[in-house]
Amino acid sequence: MTAGPDERDWLAVCQLADLVPERGAAALVRGEQVAVFRLLDGRLLAVANLDPFSGAHVMARGIVGTRGDIPTVASPMYKQIFDLRTGRCLEPLGKEPLHLATWPVRVADTVVMIGYPVRAASPGALVPT
Repeated sequence: MTAGPDERDWLAVCQLADLVPERGAAALVRGEQVAVFRLLDGRLLAVANLDPFSGAHVMARGIVGTRGDIPTVASPMYKQIFDLRTGRCLEPLGKEPLHLATWPVRVADTVVMIGYPVRAASPGALVPT
């Protein structure tokens, strides 16, 4: 069986009730720190917890806000602003823009899950990445 480009391996990270609206929470998923945010409108978004400007794992502690209709998080270190949907840096504050990795998020019953792409390692074998 060969994995398609959109196939995901979904990993449970917490209960939905564990996430406080407009706050982030850090989760360790396959060795990577992921910052998961629950917005007031109920959306769940996940970005890398690693601040690319400071090198510190702090994005879950960032300040949630908006730029127009775009949900954002400001780094608690140097205050660069990132789009929570895409990870794109919207305000690099005089530095070369660096971006955050993003992950799809879904809820199954009451469990929050992060999606990782699944890729084929060899014919007949599926290995999550």
